Amino acid sequence: MQFHLTPEQVSIQDAVRGTLADNWPMERLHQFADNDQDFDPQSWNALMELGLAGVLVPDSGMGLVEAALICEVAGEAAASGPLIAQLLTVGAVAASDNEDAKAFLEGLTAGTTVATLAIDSEFVQAASSAALFLARDEAGGLRLIEAGEGVTIEPVASTDRSRPVAKVSFGAVKSHVLFPAGHPMVDRIRDAALVLIAADALGGAQHCTDVSVGYAKERVQFDQPIGRFQGLKHQLAHMALDVEPARAFVWYAAYAWDAGLEDAPRAAAMAKAHLSEVYTRSTRAAIAAHGGIGYTWEYGLNYWFRRSVANRAWLGSPAEQRQRAAELAGW
Repeated sequence: MQFHLTPEQVSIQDAVRGTLADNWPMERLHQFADNDQDFDPQSWNALMELGLAGVLVPDSGMGLVEAALICEVAGEAAASGPLIAQLLTVGAVAASDNEDAKAFLEGLTAGTTVATLAIDSEFVQAASSAALFLARDEAGGLRLIEAGEGVTIEPVASTDRSRPVAKVSFGAVKSHVLFPAGHPMVDRIRDAALVLIAADALGGAQHCTDVSVGYAKERVQFDQPIGRFQGLKHQLAHMALDVEPARAFVWYAAYAWDAGLEDAPRAAAMAKAHLSEVYTRSTRAAIAAHGGIGYTWEYGLNYWFRRSVANRAWLGSPAEQRQRAAELAGW
Protein backbone atom coordinates (compact mmCIF):
# COMPACT_ATOMS: atom_id res chain seq x y z
CA MET A 1 0.00 0.00 0.00
CA GLN A 2 1.21 3.52 -0.83
CA PHE A 3 0.98 6.06 1.97
CA HIS A 4 0.82 9.09 -0.30
CA LEU A 5 -1.17 9.92 -3.39
CA THR A 6 0.47 9.48 -6.77
CA PRO A 7 0.82 12.52 -9.06
CA GLU A 8 -2.00 11.08 -11.18
CA GLN A 9 -4.30 10.81 -8.16
CA VAL A 10 -3.50 14.37 -7.11
CA SER A 11 -4.31 15.50 -10.66
CA ILE A 12 -7.70 13.75 -10.48
CA GLN A 13 -8.60 15.62 -7.31
CA ASP A 14 -7.33 18.91 -8.70
CA ALA A 15 -9.43 18.48 -11.84
CA VAL A 16 -12.58 17.69 -9.85
CA ARG A 17 -11.94 20.54 -7.43
CA GLY A 18 -11.42 23.05 -10.23
CA THR A 19 -14.48 21.88 -12.13
CA LEU A 20 -16.71 22.20 -9.07
CA ALA A 21 -15.27 25.61 -8.23
CA ASP A 22 -16.33 26.79 -11.68
CA ASN A 23 -19.71 25.04 -11.84
CA TRP A 24 -20.90 24.68 -8.24
CA PRO A 25 -20.18 27.90 -6.29
CA MET A 26 -22.15 28.77 -3.17
CA GLU A 27 -24.52 30.95 -5.19
CA ARG A 28 -25.50 28.01 -7.36
CA LEU A 29 -25.92 25.77 -4.32
CA HIS A 30 -28.29 28.35 -2.83
CA GLN A 31 -30.29 28.48 -6.06
CA PHE A 32 -30.50 24.70 -6.24
CA ALA A 33 -31.62 24.38 -2.62
CA ASP A 34 -34.35 26.97 -3.13
CA ASN A 35 -35.97 25.27 -6.13
CA ASP A 36 -37.86 21.98 -6.39
CA GLN A 37 -35.41 20.14 -8.67
CA ASP A 38 -33.50 17.05 -7.59
CA PHE A 39 -30.71 17.26 -10.17
CA ASP A 40 -28.37 19.92 -11.54
CA PRO A 41 -27.42 19.15 -15.16
CA GLN A 42 -24.72 21.82 -15.46
CA SER A 43 -22.49 20.65 -12.62
CA TRP A 44 -23.21 17.00 -13.43
CA ASN A 45 -22.26 17.33 -17.09
CA ALA A 46 -19.10 19.24 -16.19
CA LEU A 47 -17.99 16.42 -13.88
CA MET A 48 -18.90 13.69 -16.32
CA GLU A 49 -16.87 15.40 -19.06
CA LEU A 50 -13.81 14.62 -16.96
CA GLY A 51 -14.43 10.91 -17.58
CA LEU A 52 -14.98 10.18 -13.89
CA ALA A 53 -17.76 7.65 -14.18
CA GLY A 54 -15.58 4.85 -15.54
CA VAL A 55 -13.05 4.58 -12.71
CA LEU A 56 -14.52 1.27 -11.48
CA VAL A 57 -14.49 -0.36 -14.91
CA PRO A 58 -12.03 -3.27 -14.50
CA ASP A 59 -9.74 -2.24 -17.37
CA SER A 60 -9.60 1.45 -16.38
CA GLY A 61 -6.40 1.03 -14.42
CA MET A 62 -8.10 2.64 -11.44
CA GLY A 63 -10.29 1.43 -8.62
CA LEU A 64 -12.10 2.32 -5.43
CA VAL A 65 -9.19 4.43 -4.18
CA GLU A 66 -9.63 6.80 -7.11
CA ALA A 67 -13.41 6.71 -6.73
CA ALA A 68 -13.00 7.64 -3.05
CA LEU A 69 -10.71 10.54 -3.95
CA ILE A 70 -13.37 11.84 -6.36
CA CYS A 71 -16.13 11.53 -3.76
CA GLU A 72 -13.94 13.25 -1.17
CA VAL A 73 -13.72 16.37 -3.33
CA ALA A 74 -17.45 16.17 -4.10
CA GLY A 75 -18.04 16.14 -0.34
CA GLU A 76 -15.84 19.22 0.08
CA ALA A 77 -18.08 21.14 -2.31
CA ALA A 78 -21.36 19.54 -1.18
CA ALA A 79 -21.82 18.69 -4.84
CA SER A 80 -25.22 17.67 -6.13
CA GLY A 81 -26.00 14.60 -8.20
CA PRO A 82 -25.97 10.85 -7.45
CA LEU A 83 -22.21 10.57 -8.01
CA ILE A 84 -21.70 7.64 -5.65
CA ALA A 85 -24.52 5.74 -7.34
CA GLN A 86 -23.17 6.46 -10.82
CA LEU A 87 -19.70 5.14 -9.96
CA LEU A 88 -21.10 2.01 -8.34
CA THR A 89 -23.57 1.31 -11.13
CA VAL A 90 -20.88 1.52 -13.78
CA GLY A 91 -18.70 -0.84 -11.75
CA ALA A 92 -21.53 -3.30 -11.16
CA VAL A 93 -22.72 -3.36 -14.78
CA ALA A 94 -19.16 -3.70 -16.09
CA ALA A 95 -18.55 -6.69 -13.80
CA SER A 96 -21.85 -8.39 -14.66
CA ASP A 97 -22.40 -11.02 -17.35
CA ASN A 98 -25.82 -9.62 -18.25
CA GLU A 99 -25.49 -8.42 -21.83
CA ASP A 100 -28.81 -6.55 -21.76
CA ALA A 101 -27.54 -4.51 -18.81
CA LYS A 102 -24.22 -3.91 -20.55
CA ALA A 103 -26.09 -2.11 -23.31
CA PHE A 104 -26.40 0.80 -20.87
CA LEU A 105 -22.68 0.87 -20.08
CA GLU A 106 -21.67 3.43 -22.69
CA GLY A 107 -24.25 5.95 -21.54
CA LEU A 108 -23.48 5.28 -17.88
CA THR A 109 -19.77 5.76 -18.39
CA ALA A 110 -20.32 8.99 -20.29
CA GLY A 111 -22.75 10.21 -17.63
CA THR A 112 -25.51 10.83 -20.15
CA THR A 113 -27.50 7.99 -18.56
CA VAL A 114 -28.00 8.87 -14.90
CA ALA A 115 -28.17 6.07 -12.33
CA THR A 116 -29.11 6.26 -8.68
CA LEU A 117 -28.88 3.92 -5.70
CA ALA A 118 -31.90 2.17 -4.20
CA ILE A 119 -30.14 -0.32 -1.92
CA ASP A 120 -31.49 -0.88 1.61
CA SER A 121 -33.53 2.33 1.61
CA GLU A 122 -36.73 3.58 0.03
CA PHE A 123 -35.33 7.13 -0.04
CA VAL A 124 -33.44 7.67 -3.27
CA GLN A 125 -31.36 10.60 -4.56
CA ALA A 126 -32.27 12.26 -7.87
CA ALA A 127 -35.08 9.75 -8.29
CA SER A 128 -37.08 11.86 -10.74
CA SER A 129 -34.07 12.46 -12.99
CA ALA A 130 -32.53 8.98 -12.97
CA ALA A 131 -32.91 6.62 -15.91
CA LEU A 132 -31.71 3.59 -13.94
CA PHE A 133 -31.89 2.35 -10.36
CA LEU A 134 -29.31 0.02 -8.82
CA ALA A 135 -31.33 -2.01 -6.35
CA ARG A 136 -31.64 -5.30 -4.53
CA ASP A 137 -34.28 -7.79 -5.63
CA GLU A 138 -36.55 -9.67 -3.24
CA ALA A 139 -34.14 -12.60 -3.03
CA GLY A 140 -31.21 -10.36 -2.10
CA GLY A 141 -29.55 -10.16 -5.50
CA LEU A 142 -28.55 -7.01 -7.33
CA ARG A 143 -30.52 -5.73 -10.31
CA LEU A 144 -30.69 -2.75 -12.62
CA ILE A 145 -34.19 -1.24 -12.86
CA GLU A 146 -35.27 0.97 -15.74
CA ALA A 147 -37.21 4.11 -14.87
CA GLY A 148 -40.78 4.29 -16.06
CA GLU A 149 -43.68 1.90 -15.66
CA GLY A 150 -43.82 0.26 -12.25
CA VAL A 151 -41.60 2.84 -10.55
CA THR A 152 -43.48 5.05 -8.09
CA ILE A 153 -41.78 8.26 -6.96
CA GLU A 154 -43.13 10.35 -4.09
CA PRO A 155 -41.30 13.64 -3.36
CA VAL A 156 -40.39 14.22 0.28
CA ALA A 157 -38.92 17.11 2.25
CA SER A 158 -35.27 16.16 2.30
CA THR A 159 -32.85 16.95 5.11
CA ASP A 160 -29.96 17.12 2.66
CA ARG A 161 -30.68 20.12 0.44
CA SER A 162 -27.63 19.42 -1.75
CA ARG A 163 -28.85 15.92 -2.71
CA PRO A 164 -32.67 15.82 -2.57
CA VAL A 165 -34.31 12.42 -2.17
CA ALA A 166 -37.73 10.97 -2.93
CA LYS A 167 -39.57 7.93 -1.63
CA VAL A 168 -39.37 5.22 -4.29
CA SER A 169 -41.17 1.89 -4.60
CA PHE A 170 -41.00 -0.72 -7.32
CA GLY A 171 -43.88 -2.72 -8.72
CA ALA A 172 -43.88 -4.61 -12.01
CA VAL A 173 -40.77 -3.04 -13.50
CA LYS A 174 -38.41 -3.79 -16.33
CA SER A 175 -35.17 -4.88 -14.71
CA HIS A 176 -31.95 -6.77 -15.39
CA VAL A 177 -30.34 -9.12 -12.88
CA LEU A 178 -26.70 -8.18 -12.43
CA PHE A 179 -25.81 -10.66 -9.68
CA PRO A 180 -28.01 -13.31 -8.03
CA ALA A 181 -28.42 -13.61 -4.27
CA GLY A 182 -25.31 -14.98 -2.65
CA HIS A 183 -22.96 -13.70 -5.33
CA PRO A 184 -19.88 -12.04 -3.75
CA MET A 185 -20.37 -8.88 -5.81
CA VAL A 186 -23.64 -8.09 -4.04
CA ASP A 187 -21.85 -7.48 -0.75
CA ARG A 188 -18.80 -5.95 -2.46
CA ILE A 189 -20.93 -3.27 -4.11
CA ARG A 190 -22.55 -2.42 -0.78
CA ASP A 191 -19.15 -2.26 0.92
CA ALA A 192 -17.91 0.01 -1.83
CA ALA A 193 -20.90 2.27 -1.19
CA LEU A 194 -19.95 2.50 2.50
CA VAL A 195 -16.41 3.53 1.58
CA LEU A 196 -17.60 6.20 -0.85
CA ILE A 197 -20.03 7.64 1.70
CA ALA A 198 -17.14 7.76 4.16
CA ALA A 199 -15.04 9.56 1.53
CA ASP A 200 -17.79 12.14 0.99
CA ALA A 201 -17.91 12.64 4.77
CA LEU A 202 -14.13 13.08 4.89
CA GLY A 203 -14.27 15.81 2.27
CA GLY A 204 -17.10 17.58 4.05
CA ALA A 205 -15.34 17.44 7.41
CA GLN A 206 -12.13 18.78 5.88
CA HIS A 207 -14.06 21.63 4.26
CA CYS A 208 -15.65 22.60 7.58
CA THR A 209 -12.25 22.58 9.27
CA ASP A 210 -10.64 24.67 6.52
CA VAL A 211 -13.35 27.33 6.44
CA SER A 212 -13.29 27.57 10.24
CA VAL A 213 -9.53 28.13 10.27
CA GLY A 214 -9.86 30.70 7.49
CA TYR A 215 -12.62 32.54 9.32
CA ALA A 216 -10.61 32.58 12.55
CA LYS A 217 -7.73 34.26 10.71
CA GLU A 218 -9.96 36.95 9.17
CA ARG A 219 -12.53 37.76 11.87
CA VAL A 220 -11.24 40.48 14.19
CA GLN A 221 -12.34 41.23 17.75
CA PHE A 222 -10.55 43.46 20.25
CA ASP A 223 -8.17 44.50 17.47
CA GLN A 224 -6.87 40.98 16.79
CA PRO A 225 -7.93 37.90 14.81
CA ILE A 226 -10.13 35.62 16.87
CA GLY A 227 -7.84 32.74 15.92
CA ARG A 228 -5.42 34.06 18.54
CA PHE A 229 -7.88 33.36 21.34
CA GLN A 230 -6.87 30.28 23.26
CA GLY A 231 -10.32 28.72 23.48
CA LEU A 232 -10.87 28.88 19.72
CA LYS A 233 -7.32 27.69 19.06
CA HIS A 234 -8.07 24.54 21.03
CA GLN A 235 -11.38 24.02 19.24
CA LEU A 236 -9.78 24.31 15.81
CA ALA A 237 -6.93 22.01 16.84
CA HIS A 238 -9.43 19.40 17.99
CA MET A 239 -11.21 19.63 14.63
CA ALA A 240 -7.98 19.07 12.74
CA LEU A 241 -6.96 16.20 15.00
CA ASP A 242 -10.38 14.62 14.47
CA VAL A 243 -10.34 14.87 10.68
CA GLU A 244 -6.80 14.17 9.55
CA PRO A 245 -6.29 10.73 11.19
CA ALA A 246 -9.68 9.67 9.83
CA ARG A 247 -8.27 9.96 6.31
CA ALA A 248 -6.40 6.71 6.90
CA PHE A 249 -9.71 4.90 7.55
CA VAL A 250 -11.00 5.85 4.10
CA TRP A 251 -7.79 5.22 2.19
CA TYR A 252 -7.19 1.85 3.79
CA ALA A 253 -10.80 0.72 3.32
CA ALA A 254 -10.64 1.63 -0.37
CA TYR A 255 -7.27 -0.06 -0.79
CA ALA A 256 -8.49 -3.22 0.98
CA TRP A 257 -11.51 -3.36 -1.34
CA ASP A 258 -9.33 -2.99 -4.44
CA ALA A 259 -6.86 -5.60 -3.21
CA GLY A 260 -9.60 -8.03 -2.15
CA LEU A 261 -8.20 -8.29 1.37
CA GLU A 262 -9.98 -10.47 3.89
CA ASP A 263 -10.71 -7.54 6.20
CA ALA A 264 -12.13 -5.32 3.45
CA PRO A 265 -15.79 -5.64 4.59
CA ARG A 266 -14.86 -4.78 8.18
CA ALA A 267 -12.70 -1.86 7.04
CA ALA A 268 -15.62 -0.50 5.01
CA ALA A 269 -17.99 -0.75 7.97
CA MET A 270 -15.51 0.95 10.32
CA ALA A 271 -14.77 3.73 7.84
CA LYS A 272 -18.47 4.47 7.38
CA ALA A 273 -19.10 4.42 11.14
CA HIS A 274 -16.16 6.60 12.13
CA LEU A 275 -16.34 9.17 9.33
CA SER A 276 -20.07 9.65 9.82
CA GLU A 277 -19.40 10.76 13.39
CA VAL A 278 -16.36 12.85 12.48
CA TYR A 279 -18.44 14.67 9.88
CA THR A 280 -21.29 15.58 12.23
CA ARG A 281 -18.84 16.68 14.94
CA SER A 282 -16.94 18.82 12.45
CA THR A 283 -20.04 20.58 11.13
CA ARG A 284 -21.27 21.36 14.63
CA ALA A 285 -17.84 22.64 15.68
CA ALA A 286 -17.61 24.76 12.52
CA ILE A 287 -20.96 26.40 13.17
CA ALA A 288 -19.91 27.14 16.75
CA ALA A 289 -16.54 28.51 15.63
CA HIS A 290 -18.30 30.96 13.30
CA GLY A 291 -20.57 32.29 16.02
CA GLY A 292 -23.89 33.79 14.94
CA ILE A 293 -23.08 33.93 11.24
CA GLY A 294 -22.56 30.16 11.19
CA TYR A 295 -26.26 29.66 11.89
CA THR A 296 -27.47 31.80 9.01
CA TRP A 297 -28.90 30.33 5.82
CA GLU A 298 -26.89 32.71 3.66
CA TYR A 299 -23.50 31.62 4.99
CA GLY A 300 -24.20 28.03 3.97
CA LEU A 301 -22.65 25.82 6.65
CA ASN A 302 -26.09 24.29 7.07
CA TYR A 303 -25.64 22.43 3.78
CA TRP A 304 -22.69 20.48 5.14
CA PHE A 305 -24.43 19.88 8.47
CA ARG A 306 -27.52 18.54 6.72
CA ARG A 307 -25.37 16.40 4.43
CA SER A 308 -23.55 14.96 7.45
CA VAL A 309 -26.88 13.91 8.97
CA ALA A 310 -27.91 12.25 5.71
CA ASN A 311 -24.58 10.44 5.38
CA ARG A 312 -24.83 9.23 8.95
CA ALA A 313 -28.16 7.50 8.26
CA TRP A 314 -27.41 6.30 4.72
CA LEU A 315 -26.89 2.49 4.59
CA GLY A 316 -26.75 2.17 8.35
CA SER A 317 -25.94 4.28 11.38
CA PRO A 318 -22.52 4.22 13.09
CA ALA A 319 -23.92 1.87 15.73
CA GLU A 320 -25.19 -0.54 13.07
CA GLN A 321 -21.89 -0.46 11.20
CA ARG A 322 -19.87 -1.05 14.38
CA GLN A 323 -22.08 -4.00 15.23
CA ARG A 324 -21.41 -5.44 11.77
CA ALA A 325 -17.69 -4.82 12.15
CA ALA A 326 -17.71 -6.64 15.49
CA GLU A 327 -19.56 -9.59 13.99
CA LEU A 328 -17.10 -9.75 11.08
CA ALA A 329 -14.25 -9.78 13.59
CA GLY A 330 -15.87 -12.63 15.50
CA TRP A 331 -16.39 -10.64 18.64
